[in-house]
Amino acid sequence: MTHAYPFSAIVGQDRLRLALVLCAVRPEIGGVLIRGEKGTAKSTAVRALAAVLSAVDDDARLVELPIGATEDRVVGSLDLQKVLRDGEHAFSPGLLARAHGGVLYVDEVNLLHDHLVDVLLDAAAMGRVHVERDGISHSHEARFVLIGTMNPEEGELRPQLLDRFGLTVDVAASREVDVRVEVIRARMEFETDPEGFVRRYADADAEVSRRIARARAAISSVVLPDNELRRIAALCAAFDVDGMRADLVVARTAVAHAAWRAAAAGAGEATGRITVDEEDIRVAAEFALPHRRRRDPFDDPGLDPERLDEAMDQAAEAASRPDGGEDPEFDPDPPGGGGGEPGSAPENQPSQGNSKAAPNRPSAPPAAVFRTKALVVPGVGEGAPGRRSRARNRTGAPIAATAESGVGHGLHVFGTLLATAGRQTQAGRPRPAPDDVRRAIREGREGNLVIFVVDASGSMAARDRMSAVGGATLSLLRDAYQRRDKVAVITFRQQDARVLLPPTSSVHIASRRLARFDTGGKTPLAQGLLAARDVVVRERARDRARRPLVVLLTDGRATGGPDPLGRTRAAAALLVAEGAAAVVVDCETSFVRLGLAEQLAQQLGAPAVRLEHLHADSLTRLVTARADAA
Repeated sequence: MTHAYPFSAIVGQDRLRLALVLCAVRPEIGGVLIRGEKGTAKSTAVRALAAVLSAVDDDARLVELPIGATEDRVVGSLDLQKVLRDGEHAFSPGLLARAHGGVLYVDEVNLLHDHLVDVLLDAAAMGRVHVERDGISHSHEARFVLIGTMNPEEGELRPQLLDRFGLTVDVAASREVDVRVEVIRARMEFETDPEGFVRRYADADAEVSRRIARARAAISSVVLPDNELRRIAALCAAFDVDGMRADLVVARTAVAHAAWRAAAAGAGEATGRITVDEEDIRVAAEFALPHRRRRDPFDDPGLDPERLDEAMDQAAEAASRPDGGEDPEFDPDPPGGGGGEPGSAPENQPSQGNSKAAPNRPSAPPAAVFRTKALVVPGVGEGAPGRRSRARNRTGAPIAATAESGVGHGLHVFGTLLATAGRQTQAGRPRPAPDDVRRAIREGREGNLVIFVVDASGSMAARDRMSAVGGATLSLLRDAYQRRDKVAVITFRQQDARVLLPPTSSVHIASRRLARFDTGGKTPLAQGLLAARDVVVRERARDRARRPLVVLLTDGRATGGPDPLGRTRAAAALLVAEGAAAVVVDCETSFVRLGLAEQLAQQLGAPAVRLEHLHADSLTRLVTARADAA
């Protein structure tokens, strides 16, 4: 028998446990997103909560949604077996129906496709699933506690999806030795004697179950006074969150926390009047506001406790004023206060190469980020769903039907019926046969591996030029974030190329690495191209379907070592041989142009665009022309 780790035995993650409990008390909050590095008890806590809830409701179960799940699997669809065998128009429920009354757990929710995340969050907020597809009109209850976990290093959720999660918790391993020792000891005891360990915490977990049940029963007795309601509204207005979802989530969470307090162990049955107070609202704000303040992928997550204290005080004053107005002098993002401007709080990177020959100079702060047009990989791929290049994958729109086995994604209903009708020789109800089944060929967009190769040599080190290059690269990074790409960052200078960031879906980390890096020295352009080729080869071994796009920012000069131009041509040929698409961003600013970057683009079979024209329509025309030519 497999035993779940006890909820009460989780060490050092009190905020995580509280957020989970509050959503269990009131699922209408909209679920919990748990963000944290590997090994921080995220999955352990979720499974432990499910065990606790099973004592509250016998039908409660833990349903895990796999990353590769299709929409049919999640919401349900036609029961194909009954259609083909009996001619019966029947609905087959999906995972959301199974999760009713329990916990729906999505590990690595940031890797789930956006449209599926939307489906989950809609169901969690409404408590029902509505299906209108494939000739089906169906609705059923789906009340569950939605929990998503993610590692930010593997990429972020889009801001619009972050906002849909009720609460977020950032978890990290404790740096206190005593806490870490306690974690190790408890885990080893559990592994040695799971049954005995679970039995030791059985009473504590049973009390958590009873307290959740009492809190649920007490929800209807909780009163949210007008002055506290005004405090919530003033607080959300002060932090400038979009829409009204934040206000509603804070209010629901504060009510749940008040009920949880009233149902504390030893307090007996929670009865009578329960009033939401300042403590309840502060706890709710700590969980509900941090992720709603992120306006840009480069912004730092989190909420400064001191700023929250100040906002709470200002909100209290606003709630007490007759007009309910906020203090116009309050600014939750004072200058230099960590509001997450791109390039702020840079981290210096260790230097490379011969510092005596060329002293290391930190790059200039990046110029302002701008909106750039999309670069695309030519042709049609088969990669993971995204928003960059054309691809045939499971989320695209149906463009054809096929009878070929193993080709296409999902049932093509109309094509199947046409095949049945074409075979039928007698009047009556069509009887589809297995050979009539047609699968849908779908075409949509994919995410790519975008490899930024940045020339950081002395020829590029002029302050204005590196500032422009930094701003351009951050602009392209933001575009990669929006198009659901993986990104890698390589810089080259002096004698070597350096992989600043291996392929990742986290552009927040990429922007940190690019915010500050050493410049100066010779220009080992060939080394930069070879480093890009190595990244392409390694990533292809991991994911053959994800096509690479190399974005090279350089003036095209190559210096250092014997025959630098010949080595550059050879390196370019090796990169081309790997089938990697490329775009050269020409960073030359000399009055008399040498055109070296354009020559390099020709060697790569790639379009070239001047740095100052990166956000102009000419870039799109160049890339589109290449795609048409392919």
